[in-house]
Amino acid sequence: MMNQNGGGFLDRIPVVTKNLIIINLLFWVASLSLPKAGIDLISLLGLHFPGATDFYPFQLISYMFMHDTHSFAHVFFNMFAVYMFGRVLENVWGPKRFLIFYMVTGIGAGLVQELTWYFDLRDVINAPQELVNIGGGQILDKADFYNLFVTVGASGAVFGILLAFGMLFPNVPLYLMFVPIPIKAKYFVIFYGLAELTMGVANFRGDSVAHFAHLGGMLFGYLLIRYWKKKDLSNGQFFI
Repeated sequence: MMNQNGGGFLDRIPVVTKNLIIINLLFWVASLSLPKAGIDLISLLGLHFPGATDFYPFQLISYMFMHDTHSFAHVFFNMFAVYMFGRVLENVWGPKRFLIFYMVTGIGAGLVQELTWYFDLRDVINAPQELVNIGGGQILDKADFYNLFVTVGASGAVFGILLAFGMLFPNVPLYLMFVPIPIKAKYFVIFYGLAELTMGVANFRGDSVAHFAHLGGMLFGYLLIRYWKKKDLSNGQFFI
């Protein structure tokens, strides 16, 4: 039977959005499979602190394509957000501008996470001794201690996408899961931003979420949108 809708489900997803989702899912599957061959992708491609022996500059890009392998929820909800909001932005901006936005916000989030680590670790960094007592009788040198800090995930870019959607479509009603009350996109973004700031400052024990990285994605997204708007207006174009 012929498809009367002009293509399948995947064909209706814009090219950059679709490929970002596919790449993230492939990396997640690889992260599950390759440890059996002795290859730890999380350690290799996840973002490390610059003083760590496992740090490489390319991790500022690669980390955003890696996700927690202990559950499917991390990669699923990030990619669901990319699908829901990213395809709208790509249809408005075009593939090139959307890809630039995704990469800039992801890298910006990584830079903010590095800065956050620096402030959290400044006592260790400035300490004259090269050994760190992490408790339980374990003593590590600084470089190995820094290896304990790893961040993965596309959440920084996702929060940038959420911010962009809220700025471009501020009055579009959104529904939170299990809350059947519409919330305008601009209030949805403000709520998430304040929630991330609160949790980041509170620094709850056992909270492994990179809240300031999420805020970094929103910050870099905001700055890039403002730059594009100013540039487009100066060229006599209509910024959407």
